[in-house]
Amino acid sequence: MNSLEDCYIWVIGASSGIGAALAMELSQRGARVILSARRQKDLEAVKEGLAGTEHMVYPLDVREINQIKSVIDDLKEKEVRLSSVIFMPAFYKPHSVGGHDIDIIDQMIAVNLTGAFNVVHCVKPWLLQQGYGQIVLCSSIAGYRGLPMGQPYCATKAGLISYAESLKIELEASNLDVKVISPGFVKSPLTDKNDFPMPFIIGVDIAAKVIADGLLKRGFEISFPKRMIFVMKVLRLMPNFLYFMVMRYIFNIISQKRIL
Repeated sequence: MNSLEDCYIWVIGASSGIGAALAMELSQRGARVILSARRQKDLEAVKEGLAGTEHMVYPLDVREINQIKSVIDDLKEKEVRLSSVIFMPAFYKPHSVGGHDIDIIDQMIAVNLTGAFNVVHCVKPWLLQQGYGQIVLCSSIAGYRGLPMGQPYCATKAGLISYAESLKIELEASNLDVKVISPGFVKSPLTDKNDFPMPFIIGVDIAAKVIADGLLKRGFEISFPKRMIFVMKVLRLMPNFLYFMVMRYIFNIISQKRIL
């Protein structure tokens, strides 16, 4: 894409947080936004605040593949030419010292990772038929390496990064652009659940502007804020023995505070 003007962009996970702010930013840049998430009432509220017209609301649960297919069928019937689909959903619950119940883990994997596979499985044939399009998956810097008290969230986000990398290689010859979003800490309902200091935290409006800019660039990864990304990429490059030494120190501090 050279411009967002008049492009149809499907934001899945648009009812709150970064997704809602991104929908607003895209609309202000002239895009026609398709809003999806589970909560229709919240989606309608987001739509009311968008600039411009021709925006659409389609409630769906990314765990239900038939719901995704139904939305795509309706959009095709309306002769929508989709420029980009952006997968933003994320289920997160802070990790306790004792770990998560297995039902929480199942839900996290189903939304964060399997949900992305469901969306791509459904939308990829449509974009291939069009001969162009963009697939954007929102991961996290939490997927760069395994963080203490971070699994299974880290595992799902690492999976998204790997999935996006594979898709980029497979689809670039078909004129499909694949990108991954790797946010650090962004002030949102998701991060409001955390009970620890979050370095370099930014607002959703700033995150939305960076993502919107990144959609038009050639790079694969859209990452922010820069200082947090630098720290995490240093950790990513550390040899294992040094990384585990640092993480053991951090884990001891975190676990002691949560026990107290």
